[in-house]
Amino acid sequence: MALTPLACVLLLLSMQCYISTLAVILKTANEKPWVNEFESVELSCMIESITTSHPRIEWKKIKNGEPSYVYFEKEIAGDLEKRAKIREPATLVILNATRSDTADYRCEVTAPSDLKSFDEILISLVVRVKPVVPRCSVPKSVPVGKPAELHCVEDEGYPKSQYQWFRNKEEIPEDPKTSPKFLNSTYTLNGEMGTLKFSAVRKEDAGDYYCRARNEAGFSECGPQLMEVYDINIAGIILGVVVVVTVLLCITVGIFCAYKRGYFTSQKQTGNK
Repeated sequence: MALTPLACVLLLLSMQCYISTLAVILKTANEKPWVNEFESVELSCMIESITTSHPRIEWKKIKNGEPSYVYFEKEIAGDLEKRAKIREPATLVILNATRSDTADYRCEVTAPSDLKSFDEILISLVVRVKPVVPRCSVPKSVPVGKPAELHCVEDEGYPKSQYQWFRNKEEIPEDPKTSPKFLNSTYTLNGEMGTLKFSAVRKEDAGDYYCRARNEAGFSECGPQLMEVYDINIAGIILGVVVVVTVLLCITVGIFCAYKRGYFTSQKQTGNK
């Protein structure tokens, strides 16, 4: 007797329902969790369906394509030993996350009594690291109209730090035209590289400069450093050149006159000893 289309659909649904009740199925509350360094984080691995009484649960850490055990034979292993625990039935809790814990983690559950006896779920963990105090370089003094470069760098923060520059405790905008105080300044600010470059400094550019490195985990600042801007004394430079030339000329004339008078002529002594 042929089955009607409705009967076929009902049969397929019932078979699917039957298979699902005999299958291990995992799910997670968050596939891409993040945490600040030295805080705790939960890698959720929940068993949605299973019939096996005592399934085998394993966790593996995958970094640079290389897997290593984190939880094996009911013991925490690897670099998470003494820093992690399992929250029943299969969730991994890292108690004191460090930057080296940034990796992919795979929860694997094997249930021999189930028709579908194996399932796994992949979780990508990011441990955010607060920036350390950046290294700042500020020129001590620059003549008016000359270029100047200020540098700021920090290598510890994760994700990569973004940089802000401040003058006299006021943030320097990326575009000087957006602020009346910086409207006439001729600089370019690179927030990714941490550089502040003046093409021609003005007297108004003098002040205390410091840099802030910031990412999603926090920020750090270097101490303020004074940059002085001074005028070039053209008249003084010309006068100094004239004085030096005059002195050299006098020395030259003196040497010439002494030579003419014979002061540099050697006289040979004659006679018997």
